[in-house]
Amino acid sequence: MKLIAIAAVAAAGVALSGCATIVTGSTQSVTVNTPPTTGADCILSSSEGTWNVSSPGTVSISKTKHDVNVHCTKAGYQDANAAVPSGFQAWTLGNLILGGIPGLVIDLATGATNVYPSEISVPMTQKTAAAPEQAPAPVASNAQPAS
Repeated sequence: MKLIAIAAVAAAGVALSGCATIVTGSTQSVTVNTPPTTGADCILSSSEGTWNVSSPGTVSISKTKHDVNVHCTKAGYQDANAAVPSGFQAWTLGNLILGGIPGLVIDLATGATNVYPSEISVPMTQKTAAAPEQAPAPVASNAQPAS
């Protein structure tokens, strides 16, 4: 009887290995906004790849322990950048209880231990229009016309 119980616990541990990987996966959808404007072209990049999105828009990115860098451009606006930090995925704690070390290793390898904010805001600043160049003012002259 004890052998059956031990086998059942071991089988559950193997089955639940990679708990965060199973529950949340190794990718995540994030929405990019560029207040006060829309229609900016944004590039998100990390050690796992590069993704393009037009604001406001949602894109699926691979999770990693590294920050995601966001670069947005739009005509009439200054380019804007943001670094989005990676956070800790709470589901990982389930591995310490149920899956043990094998589950934790799987989650670390797939990036499932990490999470990003679901919304990323990259504020953009409108370029100021340069004043048109003015022609020099005419210079007054005291000279009298010849008679």
